[in-house]
Amino acid sequence: MRIWLAAFTSIVAFAGDGAMVTFNRDVVPILKKHCQSCHRPGQIAPMSFLTYGETRPWAKAIRTAVVSKKMPPWFADDQYGHFANDPSLNQSEVRTLVAWAESGAPEGDPPEGDPKDFPPPVQRASGAWQIPPDHVVSLPAYRVPAKGTVEWTYFTVPSGFANDQWVTSIEILPSDPSVVHHAAIFIQPHRASVRYGEPTTDDPVRGAGSIQAVYVPGCNAMDYRRYGAAKFIRAQSDLVVQMHYTPKGQEVTEAIRIGFTVAKERPHRRFVTYSPQSPAILNREIFRIPAGDPNWESPVVEGKFNVDAERVWFMPHMHLRGKDMTYVVTYPDGSSEILLRVARYNPAWQLGYDVASPIKVPKGAKLHVAAHYDNSANNHWNPDPSTNVYGGTQDWEEMMVPFFGVVVDSGVDPRKVMTLPGQIGPGGG
Repeated sequence: MRIWLAAFTSIVAFAGDGAMVTFNRDVVPILKKHCQSCHRPGQIAPMSFLTYGETRPWAKAIRTAVVSKKMPPWFADDQYGHFANDPSLNQSEVRTLVAWAESGAPEGDPPEGDPKDFPPPVQRASGAWQIPPDHVVSLPAYRVPAKGTVEWTYFTVPSGFANDQWVTSIEILPSDPSVVHHAAIFIQPHRASVRYGEPTTDDPVRGAGSIQAVYVPGCNAMDYRRYGAAKFIRAQSDLVVQMHYTPKGQEVTEAIRIGFTVAKERPHRRFVTYSPQSPAILNREIFRIPAGDPNWESPVVEGKFNVDAERVWFMPHMHLRGKDMTYVVTYPDGSSEILLRVARYNPAWQLGYDVASPIKVPKGAKLHVAAHYDNSANNHWNPDPSTNVYGGTQDWEEMMVPFFGVVVDSGVDPRKVMTLPGQIGPGGG
């Protein structure tokens, strides 16, 4: 490996015009395109790559990560589907980063000429928003203890929408992502008995609410504008926010904010979010991952489309033993297609996958999702390969939730788009 890397570097130590590869000239455009959305203050990455001073100490680690394809994180099997948010580097970009690291990581001079030719860092709205919000809802601050188990916690807060609204994006922004395993937003009609802002472990949704958006590490804001779609929220509705906090060794006060953008006119298309799971997930006789099993297959999730739709987004969700997940659609003519296969699931980066072109799924098509788990010592995420693992809500238990999103005509009732046993709520939108 070392011999190959040296040869690799000697070829690319200079740019195509013979100039030395430098941070300012050659590396910054790559970081801006592929890295700075996460490697910046307030985001999930543990270090910032906005400036030379911040990036230089990590030069050799960057080289190793891009050569091994550990970074940027992306786990979709490239044999199936094309995704608009694929951050993968091309070979030229990999060669540039390797050359920069191996030649001493020089800073170089800023490009000459018009300053606009020098790419600035990725710009964000104030407060680290990915999308500048039109409307913001805040949760009360919650103290996450240094140690122990925190059961799923629910907050109910007013949506703040006095009138019916079509929202075109929803972004969930933790103040400290390190203690947030996930956050999910449900919509419910206002009830006179509701007690706003009080944390509770008693689920106020109880499967009847409609999931609207979800945050997990590595998942970006839900932006429905890219599909020409929106979600409908009735006036005076309440938001129920399901929080899964994970203590990290020191006490942290976490405060979630939720940002919405609002459509100026009624959209023609509606985005519907699904969060199904197998009804067997909590049956300990069926959902039992044997100790040491490197490739256990879970009960599948299956559903049927009752209307014509377009598949546009996927987000597989498992815990520490998750290994792979595959989404398959079978069309009415009997033919089948793999829509997404995540072959190397990584619980630290639970990515959403945005299809490059919407996948048309006709009425009568069927969905089939399968997943495998590695409960062996070969899985470095596995805290204890000597024990059986069952379905549950905590990290040491397992889940199998193949989130996905579809787009339909805005006049379609979201509750009737699919027949999907195990869906958490009737579908959001």
